[in-house]
Amino acid sequence: MADFTDSILPQHEAMMGAQSVFFVATAAADARVNLSPKGYDCFRILGPNRVAYLDLAGSGNETHAHLVADGRITIMMCNFGQPPLILRLYGTGRPVLPQDPEWEELAAHFTILPGTRQIFDIAVNTVQTSCGWGVPVMSLEAERQTLVKYHAQSDETAWMTKTSGRTRSIDGLPTTPTDRFFRGN
Repeated sequence: MADFTDSILPQHEAMMGAQSVFFVATAAADARVNLSPKGYDCFRILGPNRVAYLDLAGSGNETHAHLVADGRITIMMCNFGQPPLILRLYGTGRPVLPQDPEWEELAAHFTILPGTRQIFDIAVNTVQTSCGWGVPVMSLEAERQTLVKYHAQSDETAWMTKTSGRTRSIDGLPTTPTDRFFRGN
């Protein structure tokens, strides 16, 4: 049976803080649904109705395009330990880029990793929990360092040239590449 609340409760915070992976889903009218896994300790709870996560450059920028077009976002976390639980955060989000005035305030919550391109700031309006009985029991062996290592070793000019052409999502929605390359803290 699913339970709903209109904010993040202390027991939700405890469960979310113990997770090493979360999933982000977005969509826009006449576009594909995008679903992405996230790791690297890049999720932060900023208040009972506000979360954010650090986004690293990867294969595309679908979440950015969908949030600018539609705003809706769902974040899902599964407790791979005990007790079994699935938690979903429903809300609206927006990308915050390095050139935006609120960047410094949000970036202070994170260790900026190589390849950081934006932070997604999310207003949570509904929290749903459900049993999670079908979720396997698993443990984290290690974070993959491939993406961070790739960005740390990349030539900034080549990286900016490569990503500057990515101004459209796979469905043709506009994306905004950042004008700053991060090597990390």
